[in-house]
Amino acid sequence: MPTMPVGGVTPAAGAAEGADVVLRNASIHTGDPSRPAATALAVRAGRITAIGDDAEVAAHVGSRTKVVDALGRRVVPGLNDSHLHVIRGGLNYVLELRWDGVPSLCQALAMLREQAGRTPKGQWIRVVGGWSADQFTERRMPTPAELNQAAPDTPVFVLHLYQSAILNRAAVHAAGFTRDTPDPRGGQIVRDRDGRPNGVLLAAPSALILYSTLAAAPTLDAADRKISTRYFLRELNRFGLTSAVDAAGGFQSFPDNYATVIELARAGELSVRIGYHLFPQTAGQELADLTRWVETVRPGDGDEWLRLNGAGENLTWAAADFENFSEPRPQLSADYESEFERAVRLLLEHGWGFRLHATYDQTIRRDLVVFEKLAAEGHFPGGSRWLFDHAETVTPGTLERIAALGGAISVQNRMSFQGQAFTDRYGPQAAAHTPPLKEMLAGGIPLAAGTDATRVSSYNPWVALHWLVTGRTVGDLALYPPDRLVSRERALELYTLGGARITGEDDVKGVLKEGWYADFAVLSHDFFAVHPDDIAHIEAILTVVGGRIVYAAAEYEGLDEALPALSPSWSPVARFGGYQATQPPSAGARQADLLAQAVAEGEQHRQWRAARSLAAPQEPRTVFDPCFGT
Repeated sequence: MPTMPVGGVTPAAGAAEGADVVLRNASIHTGDPSRPAATALAVRAGRITAIGDDAEVAAHVGSRTKVVDALGRRVVPGLNDSHLHVIRGGLNYVLELRWDGVPSLCQALAMLREQAGRTPKGQWIRVVGGWSADQFTERRMPTPAELNQAAPDTPVFVLHLYQSAILNRAAVHAAGFTRDTPDPRGGQIVRDRDGRPNGVLLAAPSALILYSTLAAAPTLDAADRKISTRYFLRELNRFGLTSAVDAAGGFQSFPDNYATVIELARAGELSVRIGYHLFPQTAGQELADLTRWVETVRPGDGDEWLRLNGAGENLTWAAADFENFSEPRPQLSADYESEFERAVRLLLEHGWGFRLHATYDQTIRRDLVVFEKLAAEGHFPGGSRWLFDHAETVTPGTLERIAALGGAISVQNRMSFQGQAFTDRYGPQAAAHTPPLKEMLAGGIPLAAGTDATRVSSYNPWVALHWLVTGRTVGDLALYPPDRLVSRERALELYTLGGARITGEDDVKGVLKEGWYADFAVLSHDFFAVHPDDIAHIEAILTVVGGRIVYAAAEYEGLDEALPALSPSWSPVARFGGYQATQPPSAGARQADLLAQAVAEGEQHRQWRAARSLAAPQEPRTVFDPCFGT
């Protein structure tokens, strides 16, 4: 593998071997309070062996050392998504047309139309998450008629958040929907005046109707699943992601759907470290599944690339709420606690940790009653790591109970994509505390950040970091006042060390220091210096995991590992790639946007005052131009 030419760096005397990789001339944010900044680091056998200034690290350059010049760029610890459906996402990545980052519905439909001409008969076009109507300039979703026009013969399935799916006529037929198909529990098939499905499916509030329909689409064979997963992991590396905690999820069965990452791990072909969870798939069989698993494997089994982390994010189906903010909060079963308690007790008695999907405070409070009962028997706090996922509406009193029981929380930027829907239903005051990050941090609860990609939020971690720092949605709705925002340093910590805490690896990753994993990213733009609006546009130009260069772009193109040819050849990824990057706004455009926003806010305020008789209604304006006056 070639090296970056760096003048003036020669092997140190007696350092015939030296480091495997030396990174120099960098602006390194280490995340280590004892040494927060550095300009160089050395890597050997996958770990950092030295970190400091260029002169200190130069002693580690040997005859075989790859010396990489960062050209003064910002370097950060590798990002770690604490809640990503990475296994499921990898199995399907090359089949999906991604609208992540697409700025307009017009462009999105043009992509769909072109893909229809490339997709062979019998295959579907699927747009599965990572976008919101709010990101489009048109501020709306596509209609079934538009899908029919773009792809008259190829089945098209477009998933919009946890709320709905839009299908064209060909997909309605391929999915088997007819006039006689009944609405499933918690879902609705929207029909025309004659009772025929019109192509819209609604989660009301359960998203199972959306996922079960998607499950009817063709899947990849074993060889292409491996290729798909490797390309998805490379796409994650593109944004500096080096680790992910897989939260399992519906339609992800163990061991069948885990076989691909297991095979890649055995072959040394993973480029993202994965800690995975096991999720019982069949209602009524949850305890049987959990019993079989706890008697077979233990959390921590595996290695630094692939390891079991516990159960969840569901333990029993009846205990899980739904997160469709366009619908009222779901009412859960009145008596799920008995089975739920047996599941939790079984896990704790076998040393298993777990994570729980819980969107609403009401759900979390019911779960805590079970935990507090078990705490009286000595099970909480214990040695097993456990956490709540999401927790958008958790209250301060509930946070105190979580802290007392030794729990953690993993938050995701679902409000980036669903913030408008939440605000429309519950109001801006409630949205300003959703989720209550400040209170979580103040309570000393271990906190980690992630995306919940790929079926709602995008897998791009910089979109999530933009939300943490600015409090704005992808549609630029300001959710949080300035005093509720977190600093860039804290946001990055939640996305690095925070994720490592979830898997119990916070003594080897999440920080750049001697003896820790050599997982880091060289960034296209300085996260700590760019305008807040530009954070979402950051990418990595070099990503290193365990000393391996797994992604390289710009000046470093060609330094990363080669991937096999993408298959199938008609894959949307072959034509469009993944996340659709856009240029950061220029200073002039940003200034114009701010002026337009100020004018709009001024007019809204005037209308508000006029409606309350605090100001006279504005008279119609007449335009006078002296050049045309008489």
